Amino acid sequence: MDDYRNGRAAGDRIVQGMSAIATSFFPAVSGRLRFIDGLRAVAAQLIVWHHLAFYGPLSDVARPLTPFVIDLLHHHARMAVQVFLVIGGFVTAQHLERLPRLDLRGFVREVARRYQRTGGPYLVTLLLAVAANAVADLWMDHRSISAAPSALQLLAHAFYLQDLLGYEALSAGIWYLAVDFQLFILVLAVSAGVRGALSRGSFDATTTDIATRAVFGALGAASLFWFNRDAAFDHWAVYFFGSYFLGMLLRWTLAGSSAPWVLAGYLAMIVAALAIDWRPRLLVAALTAVIIVLAAHRRVLQRWPDNAMVAYLGRISFSLFLVHFPICLVVNAWFSRLPLSPLQSWLAMGFAYVASLAVAVVFHHYVEAPFQRMGAAQRV
Repeated sequence: MDDYRNGRAAGDRIVQGMSAIATSFFPAVSGRLRFIDGLRAVAAQLIVWHHLAFYGPLSDVARPLTPFVIDLLHHHARMAVQVFLVIGGFVTAQHLERLPRLDLRGFVREVARRYQRTGGPYLVTLLLAVAANAVADLWMDHRSISAAPSALQLLAHAFYLQDLLGYEALSAGIWYLAVDFQLFILVLAVSAGVRGALSRGSFDATTTDIATRAVFGALGAASLFWFNRDAAFDHWAVYFFGSYFLGMLLRWTLAGSSAPWVLAGYLAMIVAALAIDWRPRLLVAALTAVIIVLAAHRRVLQRWPDNAMVAYLGRISFSLFLVHFPICLVVNAWFSRLPLSPLQSWLAMGFAYVASLAVAVVFHHYVEAPFQRMGAAQRV
């Protein structure tokens, strides 16, 4: 018993020491972080323009005017997904801090709440995507148009299983929503599993947290050096967990529950993974984390950018991610009927972007926000 008490006291001192070290580097962070909202806003705009450049046909006509810009958006803007992965891990780790216990019942409850908050708007978007594909099919014949879905295809989409079951996606970007849901479930399952296994012994909360984070770290390393190097896993959470865990580790560091050297060590691991197999997507994830660390060190996470428009774009980024492709598809189809010059095609792409923003504003206030409020009401 004395050995156990001494070990527990030593563990508490280690945690207190890590917290003190982290505090010397970063201030305490809480509430809405404007810098994170700003990153979301920028990443969401890049994804919209990537899809405008990638799918066409407007971008095909516009390319001769600015080939470098179109190619840049076509090939590289999609890397903005890594920003969402890091932020997603950050937010999930923050969410775990508010869960005092996570048994099987709690696990099911949290998954259901997550689906209500994000799956509700997503289901509405599926209906919008089906309608957009039908309308676009009236005006053009293009690879970006999906055929009318079967009942099983819709059901697979509803449960984020379309890629795993081999169905054609009804809208661009929804693969990420499926992976994000998988990542959330994976994190909850690991947390519940480790806590359940250690609850049978006389392990305190500190030991349980260390063990849980060790499992996460092992999964992160496996993702960096194995899963993420094999495209066969690119529909599964483990393929992306290296970037997601980086966001989680970033949150623990800024919260003072993990020492900065742990984060530095994981970033060094990412560098080693890049040396073995060069993957620009991992570099973007690492740079995202470094930028957030620097923002925290400069004490600007909560107060910059002090711009209402950027903050608002960050808040509606999820809605923009959901609705932009159906809107862009219909706009592309409409203008494909006209003999446009490269400049006119660029202007039409700009119109598609503005229309996507306008629909995202409406969608956020009348679809996304009500589902968020329902989820929040269930927590009370």
